[in-house]
Amino acid sequence: MSPLTKKHRSKEGLVERFEAICNGKELCNAYSELNDPIDQRQRFEDQLLLAKRGDEEAMVLDEDFLTAIDHGMPPTAGVGIGIDRLTMIMTNSESIQDVLFFPQMKPEKKFEYDPVEAYTAIGVPAEWVPVIQKLGFLKVENLATAKFGKLFNDLCGINKKGKMNLANPTQDDVKGWIEKAGEKIS
Repeated sequence: MSPLTKKHRSKEGLVERFEAICNGKELCNAYSELNDPIDQRQRFEDQLLLAKRGDEEAMVLDEDFLTAIDHGMPPTAGVGIGIDRLTMIMTNSESIQDVLFFPQMKPEKKFEYDPVEAYTAIGVPAEWVPVIQKLGFLKVENLATAKFGKLFNDLCGINKKGKMNLANPTQDDVKGWIEKAGEKIS
């Protein structure tokens, strides 16, 4: 698992490695870097065998690195921490994917929406469907989980702030939509 890490000095079968965790999220990997060229070559060769068996994370044999160790590379420590991990923690993001700068590194999110007709079938006026979907109720069945008072307030607030000039639904209208959505899934 840690082919560049020194063996633990006193505990057989372990290496000198740790992961710093902050608020339940991995901040970095850190370890005492191996500087024994014979041991390192054997580990690289073991990694090649793993790669032949299909391990996609196995390392390649790096002759330049082995030469550097052989010529007297001093003891070092490896610490892998990136600005993306720090940003993830500072913004309290759930995943590192949420803070990656380059869009091509993020998996494309594809959302499935119910058609307008599915909403109108439970009494939602067609002009309100995009607003309801923008609030996260992408499918009619999701409406069944809504709190009618909050949804009512959110709809009226968006209508006012966005100057949409739509006729506000009544609380009874919104409550009816939620109830009918619940009947659809049961």
